[in-house]
Amino acid sequence: MVAGVSAKAPGALRTIGEVSAETGIATHILRYWESHVAALRPVRRAGGRRYFRPEDVALVRQLDQLIHHQGYTLDGAARTIAGGEPAASAAPVVVPSPSVADNSAYARSLSALRDRLRQALAAS
Repeated sequence: MVAGVSAKAPGALRTIGEVSAETGIATHILRYWESHVAALRPVRRAGGRRYFRPEDVALVRQLDQLIHHQGYTLDGAARTIAGGEPAASAAPVVVPSPSVADNSAYARSLSALRDRLRQALAAS
């Protein structure tokens, strides 16, 4: 069997190990996502063994895309999938670059702090 390609039929149930091998996501991460994303509920059989349906595998792939490639948090990705508004923490953070005037003021305050530290060290 080639890595990432399953010998099972497309509609067959998959174990957590098979889903992990197909998606490249560790089993402990899949279990964590299952406990935090309401939409991800694989079938459980006797002994608590998980079996992922094709729609569960598709959801895992979507979560992976949102979290690892688009920068969403798990909560934000879960809200997006559920159809709600993404959490504020899921949106990319844009930090404005300071202007030259801000840099000058910042440099002056750092210089003043450095001078005070030198005086304090010299006095001790």
